[in-house]
Amino acid sequence: MHKFIAMVGTNSDESTNRKLLQYMQSHYADQAEIELMEIKGLPIFNKPENHEIPAQAQAMADKIEQADGVIISTPEYDHSAPAALLNALEWLSFHIQPFVDKPVMIIGASYGALGTSRAQAHLRQVLDSPELRARIMPSSEFMLGHSLQAFDDQGNLTDQQKATKLDGLFKDFQVFVEITKKLKNANATTYEEVREMDWEKL
Repeated sequence: MHKFIAMVGTNSDESTNRKLLQYMQSHYADQAEIELMEIKGLPIFNKPENHEIPAQAQAMADKIEQADGVIISTPEYDHSAPAALLNALEWLSFHIQPFVDKPVMIIGASYGALGTSRAQAHLRQVLDSPELRARIMPSSEFMLGHSLQAFDDQGNLTDQQKATKLDGLFKDFQVFVEITKKLKNANATTYEEVREMDWEKL
Protein backbone atom coordinates (compact mmCIF):
# COMPACT_ATOMS: atom_id res chain seq x y z
CA MET A 1 0.00 0.00 0.00
CA HIS A 2 1.33 3.42 -0.93
CA LYS A 3 1.96 6.06 1.70
CA PHE A 4 1.18 9.65 0.66
CA ILE A 5 1.62 13.03 2.29
CA ALA A 6 -1.35 15.34 1.67
CA MET A 7 -0.23 18.95 2.01
CA VAL A 8 -2.91 21.49 2.91
CA GLY A 9 -1.93 24.41 0.69
CA THR A 10 -3.18 27.18 2.98
CA ASN A 11 -2.84 28.36 6.57
CA SER A 12 -6.60 28.95 6.86
CA ASP A 13 -8.34 27.15 9.71
CA GLU A 14 -11.53 26.78 7.67
CA SER A 15 -10.31 25.53 4.31
CA THR A 16 -12.25 23.44 1.82
CA ASN A 17 -8.88 22.27 0.52
CA ARG A 18 -8.34 20.59 3.87
CA LYS A 19 -11.83 19.08 3.59
CA LEU A 20 -10.97 17.75 0.13
CA LEU A 21 -7.83 16.07 1.42
CA GLN A 22 -9.71 14.69 4.44
CA TYR A 23 -12.26 13.25 2.02
CA MET A 24 -9.45 11.55 0.09
CA GLN A 25 -7.87 10.30 3.30
CA SER A 26 -11.12 8.60 4.31
CA HIS A 27 -12.44 7.59 0.89
CA TYR A 28 -9.20 5.93 -0.24
CA ALA A 29 -8.21 4.41 3.10
CA ASP A 30 -8.37 0.93 1.60
CA GLN A 31 -6.04 1.95 -1.26
CA ALA A 32 -3.38 4.08 0.40
CA GLU A 33 -2.25 5.58 3.68
CA ILE A 34 -2.71 9.36 3.45
CA GLU A 35 -1.30 11.66 6.14
CA LEU A 36 -2.34 15.30 6.22
CA MET A 37 0.45 17.87 6.49
CA GLU A 38 -0.21 21.42 7.66
CA ILE A 39 1.89 24.41 6.64
CA LYS A 40 0.63 26.64 9.45
CA GLY A 41 3.27 27.87 11.88
CA LEU A 42 6.23 28.14 9.51
CA PRO A 43 8.13 31.43 9.81
CA ILE A 44 8.43 33.67 6.76
CA PHE A 45 11.34 32.48 4.64
CA ASN A 46 14.33 34.78 5.09
CA LYS A 47 17.27 32.78 3.68
CA PRO A 48 19.14 32.63 7.01
CA GLU A 49 22.89 33.06 6.74
CA ASN A 50 23.53 30.14 9.09
CA HIS A 51 21.44 27.85 6.83
CA GLU A 52 19.36 26.85 9.85
CA ILE A 53 16.14 25.07 8.90
CA PRO A 54 13.11 25.45 11.19
CA ALA A 55 12.37 22.21 13.04
CA GLN A 56 8.89 22.11 11.52
CA ALA A 57 10.27 22.38 7.97
CA GLN A 58 12.84 19.66 8.63
CA ALA A 59 10.17 17.36 10.04
CA MET A 60 8.03 18.03 6.95
CA ALA A 61 10.98 17.25 4.68
CA ASP A 62 11.66 13.98 6.50
CA LYS A 63 8.06 12.83 6.05
CA ILE A 64 8.03 13.80 2.37
CA GLU A 65 11.26 11.90 1.74
CA GLN A 66 9.80 8.77 3.34
CA ALA A 67 6.50 8.98 1.45
CA ASP A 68 5.78 7.42 -1.94
CA GLY A 69 4.26 10.66 -3.17
CA VAL A 70 2.74 13.99 -2.25
CA ILE A 71 -0.75 15.37 -2.90
CA ILE A 72 -1.03 19.17 -2.70
CA SER A 73 -4.42 20.85 -2.53
CA THR A 74 -4.22 24.57 -3.26
CA PRO A 75 -6.71 27.40 -3.26
CA GLU A 76 -6.26 30.28 -5.69
CA TYR A 77 -5.48 33.78 -4.49
CA ASP A 78 -5.00 36.55 -7.08
CA HIS A 79 -4.51 34.00 -9.90
CA SER A 80 -1.76 32.23 -7.97
CA ALA A 81 -1.02 29.77 -5.20
CA PRO A 82 -1.17 31.21 -1.66
CA ALA A 83 1.87 32.94 -0.21
CA ALA A 84 1.82 30.52 2.73
CA LEU A 85 2.21 27.54 0.38
CA LEU A 86 4.99 29.18 -1.60
CA ASN A 87 6.68 30.03 1.69
CA ALA A 88 6.56 26.38 2.74
CA LEU A 89 8.07 25.28 -0.57
CA GLU A 90 10.85 27.85 -0.18
CA TRP A 91 11.81 26.32 3.16
CA LEU A 92 11.53 22.83 1.64
CA SER A 93 14.07 23.73 -1.02
CA PHE A 94 16.60 25.54 1.19
CA HIS A 95 19.54 23.15 1.66
CA ILE A 96 17.11 20.21 1.88
CA GLN A 97 15.86 18.20 -1.10
CA PRO A 98 12.72 16.19 -0.23
CA PHE A 99 10.98 16.83 -3.55
CA VAL A 100 13.71 15.64 -5.91
CA ASP A 101 12.01 13.13 -8.27
CA LYS A 102 9.09 12.85 -5.82
CA PRO A 103 5.73 12.12 -7.51
CA VAL A 104 3.29 14.97 -6.89
CA MET A 105 -0.43 15.25 -7.60
CA ILE A 106 -1.92 18.75 -7.60
CA ILE A 107 -5.58 19.39 -6.84
CA GLY A 108 -7.54 22.42 -5.67
CA ALA A 109 -10.79 23.73 -4.27
CA SER A 110 -12.25 27.21 -4.48
CA TYR A 111 -15.44 29.02 -3.48
CA GLY A 112 -16.15 30.29 -6.99
CA ALA A 113 -16.93 28.61 -10.30
CA LEU A 114 -13.56 29.07 -11.99
CA GLY A 115 -11.65 26.61 -9.83
CA THR A 116 -7.91 26.81 -9.25
CA SER A 117 -6.51 26.41 -12.75
CA ARG A 118 -4.13 29.36 -12.59
CA ALA A 119 -2.89 28.44 -9.12
CA GLN A 120 -2.29 24.87 -10.24
CA ALA A 121 -0.40 26.01 -13.34
CA HIS A 122 1.75 28.32 -11.21
CA LEU A 123 2.38 25.59 -8.68
CA ARG A 124 3.52 23.24 -11.44
CA GLN A 125 6.13 25.80 -12.48
CA VAL A 126 7.37 26.18 -8.91
CA LEU A 127 7.61 22.43 -8.29
CA ASP A 128 9.50 22.00 -11.57
CA SER A 129 12.07 24.63 -10.59
CA PRO A 130 15.79 23.76 -10.27
CA GLU A 131 15.54 23.98 -6.48
CA LEU A 132 12.71 21.45 -6.16
CA ARG A 133 12.73 19.10 -9.21
CA ALA A 134 9.51 17.26 -8.34
CA ARG A 135 7.82 14.84 -10.73
CA ILE A 136 4.37 16.35 -11.31
CA MET A 137 1.67 14.07 -12.70
CA PRO A 138 0.74 15.42 -16.15
CA SER A 139 -2.76 16.13 -17.50
CA SER A 140 -4.35 15.67 -14.11
CA GLU A 141 -6.09 18.86 -13.03
CA PHE A 142 -8.83 18.37 -10.45
CA MET A 143 -10.66 21.59 -9.69
CA LEU A 144 -13.49 21.66 -7.18
CA GLY A 145 -15.56 24.80 -7.67
CA HIS A 146 -18.28 26.11 -5.32
CA SER A 147 -16.46 24.16 -2.64
CA LEU A 148 -18.50 25.53 0.26
CA GLN A 149 -21.45 23.55 -1.08
CA ALA A 150 -19.42 20.56 -2.33
CA PHE A 151 -19.53 18.37 0.80
CA ASP A 152 -22.35 16.79 2.78
CA ASP A 153 -22.49 16.61 6.59
CA GLN A 154 -20.29 13.51 6.55
CA GLY A 155 -17.59 15.22 4.48
CA ASN A 156 -18.37 13.35 1.27
CA LEU A 157 -18.43 14.96 -2.16
CA THR A 158 -22.00 15.55 -3.29
CA ASP A 159 -21.22 15.79 -7.02
CA GLN A 160 -20.94 12.20 -8.24
CA GLN A 161 -19.28 13.23 -11.48
CA LYS A 162 -16.55 15.05 -9.55
CA ALA A 163 -16.15 12.11 -7.18
CA THR A 164 -15.81 9.69 -10.09
CA LYS A 165 -13.21 11.90 -11.77
CA LEU A 166 -11.18 12.09 -8.55
CA ASP A 167 -11.38 8.30 -8.24
CA GLY A 168 -9.87 7.96 -11.68
CA LEU A 169 -7.16 10.53 -11.09
CA PHE A 170 -6.18 8.92 -7.79
CA LYS A 171 -5.81 5.55 -9.51
CA ASP A 172 -3.74 7.23 -12.21
CA PHE A 173 -1.55 8.81 -9.54
CA GLN A 174 -0.81 5.42 -8.04
CA VAL A 175 0.21 4.18 -11.49
CA PHE A 176 2.29 7.34 -11.95
CA VAL A 177 4.07 6.63 -8.66
CA GLU A 178 5.04 3.16 -9.87
CA ILE A 179 6.22 4.51 -13.24
CA THR A 180 8.26 7.20 -11.49
CA LYS A 181 10.08 4.55 -9.47
CA LYS A 182 11.52 3.32 -12.77
CA LEU A 183 12.64 6.80 -13.85
CA LYS A 184 15.63 6.92 -11.51
CA ASN A 185 18.57 6.70 -13.91
CA ALA A 186 19.51 10.35 -13.39
CA ASN A 187 18.34 10.57 -9.78
CA ALA A 188 21.77 10.63 -8.15
CA THR A 189 23.02 13.32 -10.53
CA THR A 190 19.86 15.39 -10.15
CA TYR A 191 20.07 15.14 -6.37
CA GLU A 192 23.67 16.35 -6.41
CA GLU A 193 22.80 19.25 -8.71
CA VAL A 194 20.07 20.39 -6.36
CA ARG A 195 22.22 19.85 -3.26
CA GLU A 196 24.97 21.99 -4.74
CA MET A 197 22.67 24.88 -5.66
CA ASP A 198 24.37 28.04 -4.43
CA TRP A 199 21.67 29.89 -2.52
CA GLU A 200 24.07 32.78 -1.90
CA LYS A 201 23.83 33.61 -5.60
CA LEU A 202 20.06 33.21 -5.92
